[in-house]
Amino acid sequence: MSFEKIAFLASDNEEAQAALDVLSKRYGNVDSQEADVIVAIGGDGYMLKAIHAHIGSGIPIYGMNRGSVGFLMNEYSEDDLLNRLEAADATILHPLKMTAKQSDGTIANALAINEVSLLRETSQAAKIKISIDGKIRMEELVCDGILVATPAGSTAYNYSAQGPIIPIDTDLLALTPISAFRPRRWHGALLSHSAKVRFDILETKKRPVSAVADHNEIRDVEWVEVEQAANVDLLILFDEGHTLDERILAEQFIY
Repeated sequence: MSFEKIAFLASDNEEAQAALDVLSKRYGNVDSQEADVIVAIGGDGYMLKAIHAHIGSGIPIYGMNRGSVGFLMNEYSEDDLLNRLEAADATILHPLKMTAKQSDGTIANALAINEVSLLRETSQAAKIKISIDGKIRMEELVCDGILVATPAGSTAYNYSAQGPIIPIDTDLLALTPISAFRPRRWHGALLSHSAKVRFDILETKKRPVSAVADHNEIRDVEWVEVEQAANVDLLILFDEGHTLDERILAEQFIY
C-alpha cells in the first residue's frame, strides 16, 4: 500500500492533541475524505469512534496509542511513519448489526465493532428470552445483562464478563451473560458468525433494558436482533509482527 495523503485525527486528551500537532507538521494533514489513510491518535475508545465515523469510506485506519488502553492501537512514534504504514498488515473486520424495537414503537439500528450488550436499567434484574436463528434456546435468563461479541471485541467487555477470547480468523461470535442469576451456571455459548440472535425482553415495564452497540445506547427496548453485517468491511492496519490476531493470541497467555 502507498500512503501519500494522511488524515490525522486525535482525541481531546492533552497527549493526543500534542501528538496531532507534531505529526501534522511533520507529515502534513489532509481532510479525511481526501486521505489514503486515517491515523487515529488516542485510545481504544477513540479508535472505535474513528472507525464508526468512517464506515463505508473504504479508507484504512491506523491507530497510534495516546490513551489508556490501546489494544486496537499501534505504538506511538513520530519517526518513520510512512514506512510503518507501507509495511503494516491489514485486518478486515465485520461489525455487528443491531436492530432494536423501543417501547414507543421506534425501530433503531446501529453497528457495533466490539459488542452489542443488553443491560438492566434499574435495580430489578432483567428477564430475557433468547432465540438463535428463529429457535428459542432459553425461555428466561435472569441477569444484569447479556452481550454478543465479535472476535475483535472478545478481549474487551466480553472477556471482563468471563466470556471466551476468540481468534480473529475464526467465524465465531461470543454470546455471554452478564451476572447471570438464573440459570446460575450458564456461562454463554459460541455461535456461528452467520447466526441471527434475538432477545425478547420480558416484563419490560417492571424490568426495563437498554441495548448498547459499542457506545450507542438505545433505551427501553422490547426486543433486539443481532447479526453480523457481512457486507460491511472495515480495514484496520497494524504494525508488522503486531497484528490483531497476534495480540488476541498473546492475551490468552497473560497470567
